[in-house]
Amino acid sequence: MARRHPFLAAIAAIVPVFLAGGIGSSATLPAIPTWYAALNKPWFTPPNWVFGPAWTVLYIMMAYAFWRVLTLDRPLADKRAAIIVFLVQVFFNGLWSVVFFGMRSPYGGLFVVAAMWLSIGANIYVFGKLDRIAAWLLVPYLAWVTFAAALNIGVYRLN
Repeated sequence: MARRHPFLAAIAAIVPVFLAGGIGSSATLPAIPTWYAALNKPWFTPPNWVFGPAWTVLYIMMAYAFWRVLTLDRPLADKRAAIIVFLVQVFFNGLWSVVFFGMRSPYGGLFVVAAMWLSIGANIYVFGKLDRIAAWLLVPYLAWVTFAAALNIGVYRLN
């Protein structure tokens, strides 16, 4: 069905990613000039302006990867696990910002970033069974979340 309706699949792919990004931004942006600015950060922390463009590119790649899976000419039953795992990792994506920035909890962020990292790995695996390009589109996201986890650990240890 999605193959016949690529526009509807695009909406279905964009909405969860947009929601995660919006929730994350609403938790993050108010904390950057106040709480986050006052934290001790690891030496390898990039300037704040890097995060917006990086996440924008990653969110576009995530949505495109999901769209590719949604539009595969395969029964929904074949794609169900991939859809669920994608939505789980997107949930953790939004949750991390809420916990780390919104709740001001680098400690809690460690648990969420670990769950997000594992769910992205699982997402790459299940997407790879269906569409190798969709899987590879998530690899930079996993790399960035690995870097974000290192930042999270550094912030926790230094504060």
